[in-house]
Amino acid sequence: MQRDDALLRAYFEHAPEDIALEDIDLGRMPCHVSIIMDGNGRWAQARGLDRSQGHVAGVDSLRETVTTSVRLGVDALSVYAFSTENWKRPKREVDLLMHLFATTLVKELPLFHQENVRLKFLGDLESLPKKTFDVFKQGLDETADHTGMTFALAVNYGSRSEITRAARLIAKDVEEGRLSASQVDESVLESRLYTAGLPDPELLIRTSGELRLSNYLLWQLAYTEFYVTDKLWPDFDRWEYLRAIRAFQGRNRRFGGVVSS
Repeated sequence: MQRDDALLRAYFEHAPEDIALEDIDLGRMPCHVSIIMDGNGRWAQARGLDRSQGHVAGVDSLRETVTTSVRLGVDALSVYAFSTENWKRPKREVDLLMHLFATTLVKELPLFHQENVRLKFLGDLESLPKKTFDVFKQGLDETADHTGMTFALAVNYGSRSEITRAARLIAKDVEEGRLSASQVDESVLESRLYTAGLPDPELLIRTSGELRLSNYLLWQLAYTEFYVTDKLWPDFDRWEYLRAIRAFQGRNRRFGGVVSS
């Protein structure tokens, strides 16, 4: 994706001592960064606030992360916002999250237009409240022709259900004669996943120090580099993002092979 160098330098002014834009090789950016946003509730509780305030604070971090991705020239950014298991949370918290998704998207649409960002959603949107679904559909329609970074929001998403859904779609195609069993390969399954059309993530960032995938992109993360930070999501900023990129660029990615000496 095309970068604006002047905007980039201005955006990363006043760097902390341990990280700076100069530490990053801009020619070796991961094309797809994915983030498990975790720690909103703990962030709020540590400050004596209601958990809902943590979710509201997390929106600011997401906005900065989208902008940072655009500035760095990342082709695709995906984030895990609401899992299929999150419906088990208290109804008040779930209702607030659905309201927050809708109001935030409306508020941020001007940013997506300004930055030429195309929206994509991962997950079963049909099960969402009508207002949230309608706003998501509006966002898809309004950004469909954008040619910049793709921003994929995983809502009502679970990787096991995604793979099961893909298997059902393939089985239906075989049953109805559109596909033979011998034609089913990895590319056929990938084309039935919610992430169809996106490259697999090269870098996964998880906040709050947790060391698990939480049923997220189990197929797509087969060769992804992980970066785990103890920062809670509302404290995640452009500088921690740079630290993650620096760590990624320091890895030796062999994809199961051996690098010749």
